[in-house]
Amino acid sequence: MITGQATCAKELLEDQPDLEAIIAPVGGGGLLAGTALSVHYMNPNVEVYAGEPDGAKDTFLSMQSGVHTKVDNPSSIADGLLAGMGDKNFAIIKPLVKEVFVVTDDEIVEAMRLIWERMKIIIEPSCAVPVAAILKNKEVFAGKKIGVILTGGNVDLAKLPF
Repeated sequence: MITGQATCAKELLEDQPDLEAIIAPVGGGGLLAGTALSVHYMNPNVEVYAGEPDGAKDTFLSMQSGVHTKVDNPSSIADGLLAGMGDKNFAIIKPLVKEVFVVTDDEIVEAMRLIWERMKIIIEPSCAVPVAAILKNKEVFAGKKIGVILTGGNVDLAKLPF
């Protein structure tokens, strides 16, 4: 799983070798672990960040404490990110990811709306989490060339939150 997911960041860095940061969503951690490994081996000067829903912030809590921490009964509009962080994934993420940003469901919906309005792309809530994290933490990303990993296409048009 981690190796397959690593190809997202690998291809992004091949297309945009001058990136200064990459941000990905995190749920179970396979995509983030793969992203961190690709960046570490291809260009360790690129900072790796993650966005995570507030109602499922086990990776955030784990990074804060340094110990793999679980969240009971995770809940978020970003249902694709409700899986708990895997032990193997956390072992990779812990030393290689600079920071995990937590976003609310309202911030996720605003990011979905922004992408729809500006890019005319309908994305699922889980996909909007890294964009919401950037918008919430503009000072961290100001002036940097950032790669954003947008994932998933599971959208029920009848249930769009806007």
